[in-house]
Amino acid sequence: MSTTPTQPKKVYIETQGCQMNEYDSSRMADLLGSSHGMVRTHTPDDADVLLLNTCSIREKAQEKVFSELGRWRQMKEKRPELVIGVGGCVASQEGDNIQKRAPFVDVVFGPQTLHRLPKMLDARDSRKITLVDVSFPEIEKFDFLPEPKVEGHKAFVSIMEGCSKYCTFCVVPYTRGEEVSRPFDDVIAEVAHLAAQGVREVTLLGQNVNGYRGAFHDGEICSFAELLRHVAEVPGIGRIRYTTSHPLEFGDDLIAAYADIPQLVSHVHLPVQSGSDNVLAAMKRNHTVADYRQRIQKLMAVRPDMHISSDFIIGFPGETDADFEATMNLIAEIGYDHSYSFIYSKRPGTPAAELPDPTPEADKKQRLHILKERIRQQTQRKTEAMLGKRERLLVERESDRYPGHLIGIAGNTRWVHFPGDAGLIGKFVDVDILEVASINSLLGSAPVIMEA
Repeated sequence: MSTTPTQPKKVYIETQGCQMNEYDSSRMADLLGSSHGMVRTHTPDDADVLLLNTCSIREKAQEKVFSELGRWRQMKEKRPELVIGVGGCVASQEGDNIQKRAPFVDVVFGPQTLHRLPKMLDARDSRKITLVDVSFPEIEKFDFLPEPKVEGHKAFVSIMEGCSKYCTFCVVPYTRGEEVSRPFDDVIAEVAHLAAQGVREVTLLGQNVNGYRGAFHDGEICSFAELLRHVAEVPGIGRIRYTTSHPLEFGDDLIAAYADIPQLVSHVHLPVQSGSDNVLAAMKRNHTVADYRQRIQKLMAVRPDMHISSDFIIGFPGETDADFEATMNLIAEIGYDHSYSFIYSKRPGTPAAELPDPTPEADKKQRLHILKERIRQQTQRKTEAMLGKRERLLVERESDRYPGHLIGIAGNTRWVHFPGDAGLIGKFVDVDILEVASINSLLGSAPVIMEA
């Protein structure tokens, strides 16, 4: 007598915030696939497990989480067997308060305890109570995660966790803990595993990624610049990115790496937050505008085609018109390519939350509008400057917009549509730029040089 095969359970993971959270969500899927045979679904309606991977960086992060949980509660009322979990930084920050405000949530876990998720789900099944684990067991989680699975030719690799800078506006040290770096051998093994699956581009991740200080097998410490050199030696890896870096650790050894590691793209995200020394001091960034400027000048000396992006916080408590003007002057001087720019919002438990803030909200919004428009203009100019140049692209997929064309991404993050065969997907090609299609995309020639 034939039997109907059991369908695997499905997990839906909603990700808020940064690339680090995207990486963590992918590892949750890998983990539950390994431990419980679950498959990831992109629709919550047919999921057996709903996981919300939260981010606490932006304004009203907690309320956005509870708003989404309110929608999920309605789903659970219709399907009581549905399991709901909350992870990430808001989970770490709120802890037991999530259980109090949303008692229908089954498990609450932090960024450093996601590896315990399978056991938490099993315990929840047997005990029928909400389980909360938002502790900081350092780097333990990587020892319990399965080898990553990837689709496509790009992948994230987390190399360190947490931050020890304690900027006055930031919650990361409180939600992800102090800086802890993964051992060198573990990082290289993961990169090699990804390369063997066809990954050609890796993005190294960390809240303070260039603060990496991982141990070699003999106990000596590997710097971030040294790590980059070793990653570049992994067969198959043709392009390396990283985020997010801090100016304090953007030292001469890292700058020198750009002179002789061709796999390092000519784009770096180096947050400055403000162009005013007064504001930087209040933020406890521990560097001046002159320090930052000097690092950029040294970097441009070894990579003249470098594209720079940054983060800006507008309307930090006490920011004056003169402070904002200093920020705009720095933006014009550096010629930033892109930015992540937001009006300052108080984060619970941070020192800046207690600072007086007399600037009207309307003024802050106007400043942000001015800044974003300036960055947009600079982005447009830099895109137009690519006309007539030859660009190396990692071919991503077929173009929906232009029949018979493929889409590749340049080192400076621009998308380029060009005529080509699907057999080129996952390879590097060189094309000549012929036309600007939009602020971030261009049209290119048929490949001039193709990877074998």
